[in-house]
Amino acid sequence: MCGFAGLLHGPGRGARDDLSEIAARMAGALRHRGPDDAGVWADPGPGVALGHRRLSIVDLSPEGHQPMVSASGRYVVAFNGEIYNFRELRRELEGLGHRFRGHSDTAVLLAAVEQWGVRAAVERFGGMFAFALWDRESETLALCRDRLGEKPLYYGWLGGRLVFGSELKALERHPEWTGEIDRTALAQYMRYAYVPSPRSIYRGIHKLPPGTLLRVPRGAAEARPEPYWSVEEVADAGARDPFRGGETAAVDELEALIGASVGRQMVADVPLGAFLSGGVDSSAVVALMQARAERPVRTFTIGFDERGFDEAPYAREVARHLGTEHTEHRATAAEAREVIHRLPAMYDEPFADASQIPTWLVSSVARRQVTVALSGDGGDELFGGYNRHVWGRRIRSRTRWIPAPLRRAAGRGITALPPATWERVGALAGQPQLADRAAKLAAGLGAATPAELYEAVVRNWEPGWVVLGQSGTGAGIAGGAPRAGGDVAEWMMRRDMTGYLPDGVLAKVDRAAMAVSLETRVPLLDPAVVAFAWRLPLEMKIRGGVGKWALRQVLYRHVPERLIDRPKMGFGVPVGSWLRGPLRAWAEELLDERTLRADGYLNPEPVRARWRQHLRGRGNHAQALWTVLMFQAWLHQGGRSVQSNQNETSGNLLREEVG
Repeated sequence: MCGFAGLLHGPGRGARDDLSEIAARMAGALRHRGPDDAGVWADPGPGVALGHRRLSIVDLSPEGHQPMVSASGRYVVAFNGEIYNFRELRRELEGLGHRFRGHSDTAVLLAAVEQWGVRAAVERFGGMFAFALWDRESETLALCRDRLGEKPLYYGWLGGRLVFGSELKALERHPEWTGEIDRTALAQYMRYAYVPSPRSIYRGIHKLPPGTLLRVPRGAAEARPEPYWSVEEVADAGARDPFRGGETAAVDELEALIGASVGRQMVADVPLGAFLSGGVDSSAVVALMQARAERPVRTFTIGFDERGFDEAPYAREVARHLGTEHTEHRATAAEAREVIHRLPAMYDEPFADASQIPTWLVSSVARRQVTVALSGDGGDELFGGYNRHVWGRRIRSRTRWIPAPLRRAAGRGITALPPATWERVGALAGQPQLADRAAKLAAGLGAATPAELYEAVVRNWEPGWVVLGQSGTGAGIAGGAPRAGGDVAEWMMRRDMTGYLPDGVLAKVDRAAMAVSLETRVPLLDPAVVAFAWRLPLEMKIRGGVGKWALRQVLYRHVPERLIDRPKMGFGVPVGSWLRGPLRAWAEELLDERTLRADGYLNPEPVRARWRQHLRGRGNHAQALWTVLMFQAWLHQGGRSVQSNQNETSGNLLREEVG
């Protein structure tokens, strides 16, 4: 796991020293992603430079230094991530006459490109990665990102000069950076609580979409990403060739595929462990790790004192049953709240999933003992694990015969019950987010189509209402129309795979973990596991109103059901109560009407209205308010200084704290 940055200025745009200095400055902003080594490569002829920061995971020797030049000298690469099948590829390449120094996967990447070309090589890679590859013969730069978007990559043109890097903070170090906020991206952020690909929060700066390759010839002023893999195609292929075996055969195959993925991802030359929440996904990964390990696996979890937000006892029981070497850190509310001030610099652009707080905490605890941690992310998207997948089916199947006006009236009836009452009921039932779920159910009842239903349950704000200068709602997440004859839950899962997973879940984990120089790996997102999941019939995912049926059956072979079966909790913190208590002064300052008006991005009226309702207990607007607060905190701690490019010292201090 590493970080890289670079530029393609074109001929005559700078001497080698100038190019190297800029690339080194950009890569230097990524020191937290790679504290073990640094390198720069530049060629003033075509005006190209690559900078790299290394976190040594496989091949700790100097042979793994980057940027790395291929054996023939034709290619130069800066690489972030891991190619899990690099040993198999190396054996194949050795059979074709290639010879290697060291045993890094980066050297295998270069040899594969020399043997098969960029796209054909990438299609053979199994792993998580992003890289920048310069072809000295054709004078073409190739940027590439892994299939599901586990590793980040941003790019854009500044004054006709291409810049790119693992995080936005690297691009901000380029001398021509301006950083104009993209209001359409802001509108999308206010709706989803993250900025969906291909946009970033800055105009003209893009996220390279997952599963794509971008080729930029020298002198090009623009280029379009070309897909080499897509969730849509894999899902369609699964629908055409569904799994036709019995339930036992399905569980057997799923266990074998996940186990093989876990085995490949346990390869490292540094200490390795796993996150363990005690839920289905992380418990399944840890169970299959322990089955392959020669010693107890190191597992890590975070506990909270707040009732309804503490999964530590469940994780403890699973760890005891599996025999792992378990570390549990009980975080105080003050400790968790302290992380909030790190978030703007950590995420570079507004990001408002409050579980980013415990994710950073557990990453910080794990990093004291290990350099690599496996996680259970991806299980909800692949196997129907979110409440909306179950509720979406129920709402569509049970209410489609009811006229829309009556459905909307039922929704109004739900919202007529004060949110404080929903919260009290939820507290008694051990479901602290019940008020929010009731509000989303009410919104979903009035939806006429699957797309409207999805938007209703994931929306935080109606962008045209709250973002100044946005009359519309902004473009939605890619996902296409529902498949003919397909189920609404299946379509929601596709939408989650193309939007929420890469830009929400995986971005959250990557930034939080890399802020403390911890590599995370996600076995459930192995391409073979993903392909098989889309072949499984929906009844092997959602059954009896409960998601992840097939994955649960794999887990039950290793862990008793009694330790797992309970309502889904998520991985959050009690933001709603904190905003009424210890965070109230901080929030009030950021939500001040004069501040909002002076900033000129958000309409103060709806924001202030929800803030008042929340404080008075007339609504639980925690998520909507958190979305505004994370934008305001980013704007005032990072975004505003970046835009003016005049407060570099303050920004550097924030970045050094994270790094």
